[in-house]
Amino acid sequence: MASGLESYVNHTVSIITSDGRNFVGTLKGFDQTINLILDESHERVYSSTVGIEQVVLGLHIIRGDNVAIVGQIDDEIDARLNFSTIKAEPLNPVVH
Repeated sequence: MASGLESYVNHTVSIITSDGRNFVGTLKGFDQTINLILDESHERVYSSTVGIEQVVLGLHIIRGDNVAIVGQIDDEIDARLNFSTIKAEPLNPVVH
C-alpha cells in the first residue's frame, strides 16, 4: 500500500480510520507502516440531524495501524459541496 501512496503526496486526500473518523488534508508524507502526515487538515464529523461539521486540525499525524482507507479528493468538486446541508449517519468502527 505504501508505494501506492507516493502519487498522493502533496494532494488533498480523505482518510477514514478504523474507528470511523474522516480526516481531510494535504498528504505531506508517510512511512513504511503507513503513518500519515497531513497538513491543513480537518476532521469531518457527520450527523443525521445537522450538516457536516469540519473541525480544523492543521498539521496532523495519523497512525498507520488506524488507517482503513485513503483516497484522493477532487478539489474542484469538494469546493462546490455545501456541507451544511449534507446529512449522514456517522460511520461505525471497523470490526475485525
